[in-house]
Amino acid sequence: MTAAHHALTAQASDAAIDTACRMLRLPTMRSQAADTIARAEREGLSYAGFLAELLMAECEDRDRRRAERRIRAAHFPREKSLRDFHYRANPNVDPAVIHSLATCDWITKGYPMCLIGDSGTGKSHLLTGLGAAAAMAGYRVRYTTAASLVNELVEAADDKQLGKTIARYGRVDLLEIDELGYLELDRRGAEMLFQVLTEREEKNSIAIASNEAFTGWSKTFTDPRLCAAIVDRLTFNATLIETGTESYRLARTRANKANGTK
Repeated sequence: MTAAHHALTAQASDAAIDTACRMLRLPTMRSQAADTIARAEREGLSYAGFLAELLMAECEDRDRRRAERRIRAAHFPREKSLRDFHYRANPNVDPAVIHSLATCDWITKGYPMCLIGDSGTGKSHLLTGLGAAAAMAGYRVRYTTAASLVNELVEAADDKQLGKTIARYGRVDLLEIDELGYLELDRRGAEMLFQVLTEREEKNSIAIASNEAFTGWSKTFTDPRLCAAIVDRLTFNATLIETGTESYRLARTRANKANGTK
């Protein structure tokens, strides 16, 4: 014979729910249980409806926390959203192209993306915004500047950890390299950067932002063959976006001064 089941008191039920949620690591269900129970009683929810409400709340909150962890893991320098990008101030940028990139189909296919334009034209904003959209969609993203990446690779090589470091950068779904073309790289640093690109070639996406057109990259990568190979890897199947030459930040500063604002 089975043991008889006795109805729990309201206090005992609350305590049992709290304990079970702790043991099962369901923090959202634990925090929302009392309010959901009260609403279920007030609105006459079925048992299935009540359970669905709690389970969906837990799932949604877990998705949110995962997205927040991916955002932190990306190491973005600042918070930027595609919603805040001023297309009217950056007429060279086609909103339809950006909206298409925000679907992340290019990341699924492992294609590259290049943002080329002068300082202040929105490259870093778009790079960070697209990276954040990818992280929210479930992709592993890593942001870095070209100088920081090369310095990390050089230090890893000195510590005999270069292979592990390159493999780590090879595993993320989207690697974003900002400020490519700002500084001249010596041959060793350029070759290590090339190894990272080769590790990801046609497997995982790379997005770069540069203030130099590809024709000017010989100032960054002084070896002509290496420069050509890097450009080839970054442009094959790539989406190329030219953000122009007129600085949005400078234009906004001038407009603010004209209006007497800061």
